[in-house]
Amino acid sequence: MATPYTEELGQAYTGVTVAQEAARCLLCHDAPCSKGCPAGTDPARFIRSVRFRNFKGAAATIRSNNALGAVCARVCPTERSCELACSRTGIDKPIDIGGIQRFVCDFEESSGMEVLAAGEANGKSVAVVGSGPAGLQAAASLRVLGYVVDIYEAEKAAGGVLRYGIPEYRLPNAVVDSEVARIERLGAHIHLNTKVGQDITLDELKSTHDAVLICVGYSEPKMLPAFEGNEAAETAVHFLHRVKESAGTLCLPKSVLVIGGGDSAMDAATSAKKAGVSYVTVVCRKFLTAFRASKAELEAAQHAGVTIIDGYAPESVDGHTVTFRHREADASFTCTADLIVLAVGQKADASGLGLDLTSDAEGNVTSDPQVFVAGDIVSGDKTVVNAVRCAKQAVAAIDAYLGGER
Repeated sequence: MATPYTEELGQAYTGVTVAQEAARCLLCHDAPCSKGCPAGTDPARFIRSVRFRNFKGAAATIRSNNALGAVCARVCPTERSCELACSRTGIDKPIDIGGIQRFVCDFEESSGMEVLAAGEANGKSVAVVGSGPAGLQAAASLRVLGYVVDIYEAEKAAGGVLRYGIPEYRLPNAVVDSEVARIERLGAHIHLNTKVGQDITLDELKSTHDAVLICVGYSEPKMLPAFEGNEAAETAVHFLHRVKESAGTLCLPKSVLVIGGGDSAMDAATSAKKAGVSYVTVVCRKFLTAFRASKAELEAAQHAGVTIIDGYAPESVDGHTVTFRHREADASFTCTADLIVLAVGQKADASGLGLDLTSDAEGNVTSDPQVFVAGDIVSGDKTVVNAVRCAKQAVAAIDAYLGGER
């Protein structure tokens, strides 16, 4: 039975209504929406296919450019990319590109379609460290090029941030399972409960594979110094993990204070409300117009009844009580909560790898030509769609390094 936490958000189209939405497309000659997609998913092309109810063709366009099409359809901040570029915006509102993509990928899954196929074996292998969005996209792209692919994942299930960091109402684990299974059917081998640097060394991977791709992501949460050792505080990463593993049934206290203004902050706040917390407050030092959270994330939090206070930064903390001071005005206030959740950023956990993760524009780790990086540990926007883009760039670099002619 669905609960507020497990009930997926967003509009679900039918075959008729999705074609109607696609028919709003102006069929722009220069396709600004496709130019605006970081992953190169080519919305203009798949919208045209949907317009004429060629759903298989639409799925082929999406999957050939983005192996995580069903995921990106749900979590991509389209208002900052393809929909922002949509010419229809100047008339009324942009085409619902994310919604159309979601319909196509769900149709593909329910119909049992298999769009991608592994390429002819080229006799070379690549080890991928991490099964988050970058790792999964890289594995699919490498299999299409004919490489043997082994993915090494430290957790008990594949998916990384997709499985453990994004709430169920935004990204159901069933969708993550389907995407992972699709990549496994391409022939990628996933080794779970295997932490590189602990259970197996990087040198071992280098000796058994022609190249290694590091996709560990930003899995290590940051904690403000004033909250270190405070039993009333935890990071958003840990909080979201706990709530998702419990499917929203976790026993939570009456009040939660979330500090931060990004997607993780809004996810934590909305998850708390949907899991039954009576009073949830978000406080961020940035002003509302500068929040890093997407429009959809902000709207979901506000709709859930979250109180959002902008322009205030934590000044001091005493157990469950935090004093905040305004950035510009001579004003302050205190807030007491049963639980304090810190959503103030994350960093890569590269412990045990023994590598300098400084990278160039092509995704090469400069300290070792055999090792490449992709995803959050490469500079750039920390989103799933950017991870897909980085993974595709890294695969191109690997293929060039190993002598591929693609």
